[in-house]
Amino acid sequence: MSETNDLPVQPAHAALSSQPAVDEAAADGQTKRALAFLRKLLVGMEMNAEVILAPDDGEGSADEIRLEIEAPDAGRIIGKRGTVLEAIQYLTTRVVHKPGEGRRHVQVDAEGYRARHEDQLAEMAEKLGERVAKEGKVITFDPMSARDRRIVHMALREFEGVRTESNGEGPDRRVQIIPLKPGEVKPPMAD
Repeated sequence: MSETNDLPVQPAHAALSSQPAVDEAAADGQTKRALAFLRKLLVGMEMNAEVILAPDDGEGSADEIRLEIEAPDAGRIIGKRGTVLEAIQYLTTRVVHKPGEGRRHVQVDAEGYRARHEDQLAEMAEKLGERVAKEGKVITFDPMSARDRRIVHMALREFEGVRTESNGEGPDRRVQIIPLKPGEVKPPMAD
């Protein structure tokens, strides 16, 4: 056996989780496919990791499949700016959706990265919203994923004195925070 195949991989039931367990036995076929694929992928990546069904935190939709990866070296799973985690989520989503079955949103997180990232992004958007309202100058973010653009839009949807707008195409799409002119009414949110 080679050195790379000797890395221990804990099955989900063997490792201790910091979150309350969700009963996998009661999971539907799509959820079971997602769990099996993700576990196999992590073994292939030679990661010592555990995959669990994340408990419902009340923020997602009822038909969402939420998976949490717990690993000592979560940075390898997350990747630079979450790119590896995004790719893992994309692949998992592709495996879960079969013709003739309903499409469900799949969310894959690692060690709470997404929640921390979303909180930080929303906080930054609010600080920049304050600056735009005070100074009256447009601020444009670097290009962002659709998920990140939505976080900015949502963080500022009820923020006084500014509106948000997405501009650009494809991977160059970015959010602008724009000051409202006196008497201007904030348009409904769209991306």
